[in-house]
Amino acid sequence: MRLATIVTSRGPRLHVKARSGYVDVADELADPRLASLGSVLRAGDQAMDAARGLQDRDGVQYAPADLGPAVPAPPRILCLGVNYREHALEGGREVPTWPEAFVRGADSVLGPYADLVKPTLTSRFDYEGELGVVIGTGGRYIPAGKALDAVAGYVVLNDASARDWQRAASQWTAGKNFDGSMPIGPELVTPDEADVSDVALTTTLNGQVMQSARTSQMIVDIPSAIEFFSSFTRLRPGDVIATGTPGGVGFARQPPVWMQPGDVIEITVEGVGTIRNRVVAEEGDRSDWRWRPGGQTPGGL
Repeated sequence: MRLATIVTSRGPRLHVKARSGYVDVADELADPRLASLGSVLRAGDQAMDAARGLQDRDGVQYAPADLGPAVPAPPRILCLGVNYREHALEGGREVPTWPEAFVRGADSVLGPYADLVKPTLTSRFDYEGELGVVIGTGGRYIPAGKALDAVAGYVVLNDASARDWQRAASQWTAGKNFDGSMPIGPELVTPDEADVSDVALTTTLNGQVMQSARTSQMIVDIPSAIEFFSSFTRLRPGDVIATGTPGGVGFARQPPVWMQPGDVIEITVEGVGTIRNRVVAEEGDRSDWRWRPGGQTPGGL
């Protein structure tokens, strides 16, 4: 099954991809509580099965621009950094023996085809094509052998990063959390629809292939990532795990390649889908803003 959040005149609403077009889950099931992905995931298997039963109907055709973030309000986005060997090596790092983890906030999500705003406060806006895992049942201490039972589905995402902000301190939070910097979608694809253990992940910038890898090359695979995160926090329905990006990112190229207004960044995960975003400049003049990595900040900091 493929679930999409469609932006309608009534606001974002959960739809299932049907025989033709998309079907509004809450309307078809006559249950207004099921209008959002989070509500369906919290309702559990019964709600997911009810949505699955709508796939053989005829729905409404929508334009790509109508699709909102596939997970519009994730409780958390738990991220793995440096989770492909080639990405570690291109950044001059040792291949990690312990997961590099950080967290994104819900305000950083963006629609799969929306304009990706380059923050005016960064000159080093980088792409990171990734596979995302959406949690369904969740829980604590989930062993790897049972981890896939906790998965609601998979998405494509771009962990777009302000590298100068990321490198300005020892923690990555600021560089990874600019508003609307993580396109996610286009749909949530359930595990019975796609086996993502060994599929192609490709990132293109203006049509040129920048990243090309397979998900089987992850250092920490999906079951192990779920086991790891559930070791210290209770995974909840709608949480997203970003599984890391492969080699080929912009900062490691010679010369570096940064996303600029007018660029088109496209990320495909085989069997899951493609997200495509046009990069645009942030509006407004922030030339006198105090906080800017690499320069002197007023006040003695």
